[in-house]
Amino acid sequence: MSKLSPMSQPFALEYRPPQPATPVVDAAVGGYTPPLDINQLLAPVRTGLQQVETKIKTVDESVFAPLASAFLELIGSGGKRLRPALALLAAAIDPATIDAQTSARVVALAAAVEMLHTSTLVHDDVIDGALLRRGAPTLNATWNRGSTILAGNFMFGTAAHFSAETHNPRVIRLFADTLRIIVDGELRQLAARHQFDQAKESYYERIYAKTASLFCAATEGAAILAGLPEAAIQQLRDYGYHLGMAFQIVDDILDFTGDERTLGKPAGSDLRQGTLTLPFFYHLQQQREPARLLQQLEEAQAQLDDGEPAAWQTLVDETVAQARNGDAIVAAQREAEHFLAHARAQLHGFPDNVYKQAMLGLCDFVVQRTY
Repeated sequence: MSKLSPMSQPFALEYRPPQPATPVVDAAVGGYTPPLDINQLLAPVRTGLQQVETKIKTVDESVFAPLASAFLELIGSGGKRLRPALALLAAAIDPATIDAQTSARVVALAAAVEMLHTSTLVHDDVIDGALLRRGAPTLNATWNRGSTILAGNFMFGTAAHFSAETHNPRVIRLFADTLRIIVDGELRQLAARHQFDQAKESYYERIYAKTASLFCAATEGAAILAGLPEAAIQQLRDYGYHLGMAFQIVDDILDFTGDERTLGKPAGSDLRQGTLTLPFFYHLQQQREPARLLQQLEEAQAQLDDGEPAAWQTLVDETVAQARNGDAIVAAQREAEHFLAHARAQLHGFPDNVYKQAMLGLCDFVVQRTY
């Protein structure tokens, strides 16, 4: 399939389905054994991440005080800062000289990506009615729905402001296009809830929009700001795409295999909300009578709509347990590993420095993580 630019092609054409699982070998990096500690992996860009942290925690004094407080709490509770780290690593992977002005613009992009990610989480919590995220109360748990949505909108605006600080029209357009793709994907996911007979292909479109598109924005945008050649920009975009797809697949696996202590929510939460993910599709594929399971889900969901949740809860619990104990999880893990093999291959030809090693290490971290 030909390469497609996110700035010239519509969403439906941007998604690229996985190819058959043939091995992808990069002999230059095959023996690399990464540390499992994410902090060690991101050590090469620690200074840049500190600059991003300072930037995203700066709030204008004129901002409504409760909003400013909630904003800082949300940002302060951020996780691994993986997305801004990807931008910083991608910008530094080539030994080309990056001056102070370019570095500042890369930090602005990294802050924009992290702020956009956080704002989408705020809106996701409103859509899902979530009161906890990773075991901590969400803004949705303390504010009313309207106020929470507006807080998310404020963060969207802040993200856009940061993207403008890159002073690069191509990067600004990439950022705007990524926002469009994310919203488009959220609408598709909402429309597809409880549609149990949907095509598996729709899953890949959703996770590209939800997760991989932002990984792409981080790596491609940074490569553009660093002034890398077009071929290198495309390679780094493809790295972000494949890493992001694998990251979300692993998230969806953990939703089946984790527990409330590690996930901050019950196992099978996605299926409980009617969202179908890769482990479910593999579980369905392995059924002797897939149509029977689909009919059971539709009947139980109809009872749920009528105010009788018992059958639905029982069926979801049974389905999650069966998928966990069958071959569905292994099949999904293999697919994540396949995406990661392609991510590693995109780094072939770049200098073998600490930034490349960190990006290779992130591939191993993604598939091995438990949270």
